[in-house]
Amino acid sequence: MPPSPSRRTLLLAAVTTPLALSATPSHAADAYDTLRLTWRDLVLGTGFTPTAEPYATKLAALGATARDLRSTMAPASGSLWPDLPYADPEPDTDAESYTYSGNLNTSYNRLRTMAEAYAQPGTGLTGDTTLRAEILTGLDHLHDQAYNASQARYGNWYNWQIGIPQALLDIDVLLYDHLGAARIAEHCAAVDHFVPNSAVANYTGTSTGANRVDLCRVLALRGVIGKSSAKLALARDALSPVFPYVTSGDGLYADGSFIQHLYVPYAGSYGAVMLGGLSLLFALLKGSAWEVTDSGRQIVFDSVEKAYAPFLFNGLAMDGVSGRAISRGVQKADTRAIRQDDHLRGHAVIACVALLARSASAAEKARWDGMVKGWIARDYYSPVLSSPALGVAALSRLKAVADGTSPALAEPVGHRLFPGMDRAVHRRPGWAAAVSMASNRITYYENGNGENLRAWHSGSGMLYWWGSDFANGQYSDNFWPTVDPCWLPGTTASRKPLADGEGGVWGVARPDVRWVGGATDGTYAAVGQYLKGLSSTLMAKKSWFFLDDAVVCLGAGIHGRDGTGVESVVENRNLGADGVHGFTVDGSAQSTTPGWSATLTGARWAHIAGHAGYVFPGGATVKALRQARTGAWSDINKGAVTDPVTRRYLTLWFDHGTDPTWATYAYVLMPGASAAQTSARAADTGWLTVLANTNDHQGVRVPSLGFTGVNFWFGGTAGAVTASAPASVMIRESGGTASVCVSGPLRDGAAIDVTWSRPVSSVTSKDPSVQVIATGSALKLRVTPGTLGAVHKAVVQLG
Repeated sequence: MPPSPSRRTLLLAAVTTPLALSATPSHAADAYDTLRLTWRDLVLGTGFTPTAEPYATKLAALGATARDLRSTMAPASGSLWPDLPYADPEPDTDAESYTYSGNLNTSYNRLRTMAEAYAQPGTGLTGDTTLRAEILTGLDHLHDQAYNASQARYGNWYNWQIGIPQALLDIDVLLYDHLGAARIAEHCAAVDHFVPNSAVANYTGTSTGANRVDLCRVLALRGVIGKSSAKLALARDALSPVFPYVTSGDGLYADGSFIQHLYVPYAGSYGAVMLGGLSLLFALLKGSAWEVTDSGRQIVFDSVEKAYAPFLFNGLAMDGVSGRAISRGVQKADTRAIRQDDHLRGHAVIACVALLARSASAAEKARWDGMVKGWIARDYYSPVLSSPALGVAALSRLKAVADGTSPALAEPVGHRLFPGMDRAVHRRPGWAAAVSMASNRITYYENGNGENLRAWHSGSGMLYWWGSDFANGQYSDNFWPTVDPCWLPGTTASRKPLADGEGGVWGVARPDVRWVGGATDGTYAAVGQYLKGLSSTLMAKKSWFFLDDAVVCLGAGIHGRDGTGVESVVENRNLGADGVHGFTVDGSAQSTTPGWSATLTGARWAHIAGHAGYVFPGGATVKALRQARTGAWSDINKGAVTDPVTRRYLTLWFDHGTDPTWATYAYVLMPGASAAQTSARAADTGWLTVLANTNDHQGVRVPSLGFTGVNFWFGGTAGAVTASAPASVMIRESGGTASVCVSGPLRDGAAIDVTWSRPVSSVTSKDPSVQVIATGSALKLRVTPGTLGAVHKAVVQLG
């Protein structure tokens, strides 16, 4: 079973919250000592001034924490600190045992914090011999009573195999010269007992993806501390199964997807841990006899731009690929509260990229340094170089990049589909958007360990968006504990009451649908989701057409028999603690008073000042509400703080009524648009043609962009496009040519015939999976789509 958030946070902190310069260690006498000193440099950092900010403040805070910990440490039977009993009277794997094993893990991490304060300059405890003696006393106490070669594990496997040994081995590196041979032997025997070679014998269960990398780190450091070539070789070789692309289950996919726990998109959390672990191990072993030379490691390097960078925007890591980590806003973690949000998760990923660059090619390093420099420059909401998520060493590495000669790279423009995890990301100058969907392959949401209890509908077509220089704190600013979980923006959901953790833990809840996917030429896109609600009779067909300054959103076939209302949310904007952003409908300013509500009949457009415009083609009846909502992080995460927080929201939605029958909606989202631009778009009735919005087909045409997009839920015709079977089709005309892009979201591999009733003189290029059946008065292609949801493309010369 996966670890609790604080433990996972501590693990990622090994990359992003390392130590600083330390007392001079002994010199290397052999290859193992060289590796030990390399690891010490990686986690302690080099080349910074400890009296300069932000280092000085962080070092002083570390010293204060360590002083508090040493003052309360009181070795006793079954505990090292009175508030952390670890002796389990009934050892098993129930919730109580999880608590006891977690307390043991926390005890070791407290000792690691004290060791960090001993090693760091500027802590007020640097080189303190009394502190060192107290740490060694604590290590011996925990070893004798709990973590030794004769102890049976209980509670959470993660604590015994990853959390505790990583903390223990880090301490051993920091205090190596003062351990003595007997203590080193005891520690190695304990690690061998809980993390035997068999832990990496098979790539399955809890030994895949990020977890496998974590285990390899334990084995590698065990090899370093115990001077074992065999352990180091095993750690290196056991990384190899992590590298190849997968087509199901955990790991990296060729399309850039990253999955953990079989069904959960996780680039922003577990993926970051995996990237961080690999960056550390590559750097540790580089140039040694155990260097990672498997050619598959190039997939890891490629993942920076394929799997991670697409989900980083202005320094934040998008919530749609962060799983249950989105519920960890302010956690109770040992003696303090730890804050986490999309920006702080993004900072951790950026730090990992900067470290991995040390092991990459010169061209990759130069490119990544430019990307990192750009993210640092653009994160106005949560500045990277003063990030509370990063420690001294990570900050020093990032500061070196920021001060370097590589030019800062801008955010890329384009569209990326991730069929392996039912996600799509759209980037334009000035804004970015992302949509999260669910299928029989990908969960609605993940909960577990009491986390993320109410994100039920986050996979029901949630549409996130951010501006280039505005609204970057939309989901960072206490969004998840205060938002109405049935009103996530972009979603269609039933008001049927759901239990906390509805559907089961670790992402097991998945809809029995296959049609989720889309087609893109890399600039624009057609994306669709056949939605079935969680524990609900709700069904809907949802489509998004991602364009240059807008996203066209269609819904059809909205049908439910839960005996409750069904709603499609146009927008639910977090206005902050006291926001009174103006709201205009068809030119008329609406009330800014919290509690105001209205039914807007025949509305053609709406605008939220400082955020976006919304156009309703042909007019629509929508509802609007301003409200202040209060919640606590503990409402959605049992390990979080209970302090209440309040945020104001402005919500705009379609009310389909109770038990709707084949309801529909249509609207256009225009991020960053002014009221005048929104009004002009609504008045330009020729800009958009809705070709179909039914249970069978959804499609649009935008002549000014040469864009046609159709999602065929069943074979048929929409406008000038015909498909013989379910398909997503996107066509873009430009300068006498056109790109025709097709995918088969059912993933059954069956051939799809696509006809475009448009004169075409020739096909100038095509993917091998595309067969030309006819040109002339109409184009007819036969596409063999495969089973991975990939897009297949042909470029044609218009007749």
